[in-house]
Amino acid sequence: MSEQLHKVLHRNGSLRAQGPVIAGEPDGYWEWFRLDGTRMRSGYFEMGKPVGEWVTYDRQGRLVKTTQR
Repeated sequence: MSEQLHKVLHRNGSLRAQGPVIAGEPDGYWEWFRLDGTRMRSGYFEMGKPVGEWVTYDRQGRLVKTTQR
C-alpha cells in the first residue's frame, strides 16, 4: 500500500496533526499543533502504535519533555 500524508484539522480549520498513513493506520513521523499553530508534540508510529522517542514542546518551541514508547 502507498503512504498518504494525513491531516487532521481543529474546528477552526487550523492544522491539528499530520503524518503518514499506511493501510488506514498512522505509520511514521507525526506532529501535533496547538490552535495558534505552534508545534505541541511529535513522535513516530509503527502501524498505529507509538514507538521510540516522543517530544513535547512549549509555545516557544522549546523542549518540555521526551518520553520513550
